[in-house]
Amino acid sequence: MMMLPRRNEFNLLDDIFGDFNYAENKVMKTDIKEHKDKYSIMIDLPGYNKDDIKISIEDGYLTVSATINKNEEEKEHGKFVRRERYFGECSRSFYVGVDLEVDDIKASFKNGTLNLEIPKKEPKQVTDKKYVQIED
Repeated sequence: MMMLPRRNEFNLLDDIFGDFNYAENKVMKTDIKEHKDKYSIMIDLPGYNKDDIKISIEDGYLTVSATINKNEEEKEHGKFVRRERYFGECSRSFYVGVDLEVDDIKASFKNGTLNLEIPKKEPKQVTDKKYVQIED
């Protein structure tokens, strides 16, 4: 099994015409470490709470999404002149294989870092090819 990240919300025009720092803030900074029997994924999510984060598996992809809404802060405490800290929704997907279930994953969130432990699972063995006899 190989862990492959899939970037969501990538737009080449953002990198060419937009503020590069703003575009970079939308990407979840991620480290992936391989161990003998598992993978460890560490994702930086500063400013998020545990309840802001959702982890799901669908069609072999593990997706981590996080949402933070700071619009109320602006109404109550004035208008921002410059804003570099990202707010809104961001997500990141990794291919983990179709044999992995949600219960197989261990997740913890501490000091703005989401830690995931994903066991390595051997792909299901394909049995020898069997043939259908053709009758005369």
